[in-house]
Amino acid sequence: MSTEDHPAPRSLAEALRGRDDASLAALLRSRPDLVTPVPGDLTQLATRAGTRASVVRALERLDRFALQTAEALAVAADPSSYDELLGLMAGDARDPEVSAALPGALAALREQALVWGADDRLRLVRTARELLAPSPQHPSPTGLGPSVREATAGMSPGRIQEIVATAGLPSTHDSVSAVDALTALFTHRRKMKALLAKGPAESVEVLERLVWGPPYGQVTHDPAPRLRWLLDRGLLLPTAPGTVVLPREVALHLRAGRAHRAPEPLPPAVEPSVTHRPQVVDSTAAGQAYTALATVEELLKDWDEGGPAVLRAGGLSVRDLKRTAVALDVPEPTAAFWVELAYAAGLIASDGEADERYAATPAYDEWLERPPAERWALLAQAWLAATRTSGVVGGRDAKERALSALGPGLDRSAAPEVRHRVLALLAALPEGAAPDPQTVLARLRWERPLRGPQSVPGPGPAQGTPRGEDDLRSRLARWTLAEAELLGVTGRGALSAQGRSLIGGSPAAPGRHPEPEGPGDKLPVHHHRTAAPLAPLSPPEQAMAAAAAARLLAPLLPEPLDHVLLQADLTAVAPGPLRRPLAEVLGVLADVESKGGATVYRFTPGSVRRALDAGRSASDLHAFLAQHSRTPVPQPLAYLIDDVARRHGQLRVGAASAYVRCDDDTVLNEILADKRAGTLRLRRLAPTVLAAQADPATLLEGLRAMGYAPAAESAEGDVLITRAHAHRTPPRTPPEPVPDGPPVPDATLLSAAVRAIRAGDLASTAPRRPTDTATPLAPGELPRTSSAETLATMQAAVLTGEALWIGYVNAEGSASQRVIAPVRVEGGFVTAYDHTADEVRTYPLHRITGVAELADD
Repeated sequence: MSTEDHPAPRSLAEALRGRDDASLAALLRSRPDLVTPVPGDLTQLATRAGTRASVVRALERLDRFALQTAEALAVAADPSSYDELLGLMAGDARDPEVSAALPGALAALREQALVWGADDRLRLVRTARELLAPSPQHPSPTGLGPSVREATAGMSPGRIQEIVATAGLPSTHDSVSAVDALTALFTHRRKMKALLAKGPAESVEVLERLVWGPPYGQVTHDPAPRLRWLLDRGLLLPTAPGTVVLPREVALHLRAGRAHRAPEPLPPAVEPSVTHRPQVVDSTAAGQAYTALATVEELLKDWDEGGPAVLRAGGLSVRDLKRTAVALDVPEPTAAFWVELAYAAGLIASDGEADERYAATPAYDEWLERPPAERWALLAQAWLAATRTSGVVGGRDAKERALSALGPGLDRSAAPEVRHRVLALLAALPEGAAPDPQTVLARLRWERPLRGPQSVPGPGPAQGTPRGEDDLRSRLARWTLAEAELLGVTGRGALSAQGRSLIGGSPAAPGRHPEPEGPGDKLPVHHHRTAAPLAPLSPPEQAMAAAAAARLLAPLLPEPLDHVLLQADLTAVAPGPLRRPLAEVLGVLADVESKGGATVYRFTPGSVRRALDAGRSASDLHAFLAQHSRTPVPQPLAYLIDDVARRHGQLRVGAASAYVRCDDDTVLNEILADKRAGTLRLRRLAPTVLAAQADPATLLEGLRAMGYAPAAESAEGDVLITRAHAHRTPPRTPPEPVPDGPPVPDATLLSAAVRAIRAGDLASTAPRRPTDTATPLAPGELPRTSSAETLATMQAAVLTGEALWIGYVNAEGSASQRVIAPVRVEGGFVTAYDHTADEVRTYPLHRITGVAELADD
């Protein structure tokens, strides 16, 4: 096929026009900011793809080798050939790994419209070249300086001729040819080698110090002989008073043609540190999953009657976070994780009242009714999608304000993508293999190079980001590995079967786990250049994956028990998880003394009194223990219940301000004589009644602290039964994740966008039929005709069936070009088949700016 049939594209728009629909869809998928809103035509798409913000976002999403390829193109000629690019990337020795990987990297740059043109005329989009090309303000990540032509741009013609002569080249008639001759010398390997061989060793040493960058150095007004030799031959060129630079061509010769010191064509392999049997991994992860459920339930139970207050700026106070950590028996960072996880799952929220507090939501009660595996799947799903990151709690924001749990400023948009990618890397390892964390971090840095030494120069946050934020992806990855272990997504550092299913992987069938071979319980590892990454799932796919993960986890979770083992030391041992009714009653009747594989409860006078205050009688407690204990009820426990029950309610406290009454006046005499009662300010009203200036609640607590077992009574004299009243917030929705840029369009939107862009491009590029009266229109300009001409042309097109090109302004004032085939004109409207929208539409004639006939071809 001849080049006349397919001439080389002269712009990015023409290059995009030559793509097929699948290629355009791939571009919009990889750069979703281009599709919001949908461009009117391919020229608009090309313009948007070349804007600074869009190019910076695209460069940030390149892997290290694709970015190195773009950086090499930025220091190559414009346009450049593939052979020149290959030389810059693979060097004079033509590194085979780089040579093999370069076509794929170039294809990725082309797909994202960062590079266009055929292999003999490769062009980096102008904005990307401006961002990546070396300049004194923004040194190139390659460490290369300006070319000879750029560095000599302000040099006098006489000085250029002196350099040419000293370098052993014939003089020329003008500066342009002199610079060309000097460039040809520096790019000629044999001649450059001979030139450097004549120079002093100290001069060559200076070049070697500058060769890998930065290429700039300082000199005095009277340079040393080793520097003077270099300056006289143009091997160093002045850029400003006292500053010299190593020309790009000289540096490339010293580097053997390579633009980068260490090209990285292959992603670092994720290495396993240890490999366990998959059954051990799954059972360990299931144990962690059960602990996660118990921890969240304990947290919400602690906040059941109303949790801690909400700070004025939002979030938990440091004191409340510490108290929560003590209650859960975990470190504060771990407590912040559980609190944020419950919040992300919609289980807790602020109640919105005047004295705003955190409390469980109605969704928590629904969550409790689900089977344990489903409850875990909901937590894991919320964790995967959440952008709120508990790891930053305790840090400072950009305004040096403290970041608190449940407070503002915790969203990190990259968190979901990093979590998914870390788990996908774990899924690519053999089953049961736990990765070396450093190799995971190295792989993530290769996939998204850190902003720092290789940052993309740009405005705003891209330049001003603190160094601590540069490594955010690495910190997110470390937190992901730790949180996945806490949650039971991984076990012993390896991805579990339910974790693999959660991200859309295919877990191994039961009984088909590979058995370890050899010493150390190790499995052989096979490395691939790139494992096909597991793509993020759509919401329906996420629901299906969560359900599948729950099905895999369910058989591994322990069955709840309906019994405990009572012991003579006033303790009860729960050998496993208890059924909820049993656990709730036992939690009132006894205090948890220790947790673990078996939970130990201790019975105390205070805990028994708590059960009596909740309305249970001594006979109820005896019957409950006899029914749920696999061992006989110990006599000390029976005595404890009877003794506390006998004294319970002997004293009655009511509201006067507050009073105490007792049928036994000697008990009241003891209370009055006790020095600890001084703070209650009691006085006798009658032989069996004492009045206090404290409120009833304070009086109850004071008497209990003195060793008595008072009971509160109502105004009618009845004993008040004190039960915990669950406090719930109004219905709340979980916090919405903060997206990292526009969402990736789905297949339906991509197809519609490509059709609309194609149709708009057809309208804007369709050839018009020339007329004697028509004024030539500038590209993109709407046609202009009078109302009478518009109506007449429309009516004629209805009769002939021809298509027309129109300009149209909608009700919002947005102008567009369209190609239509009029079907009917009446009542001030035209009904036509719109080729741009691919449907029949009706347009008001007064909104049509003008009309033009299309050429016959």
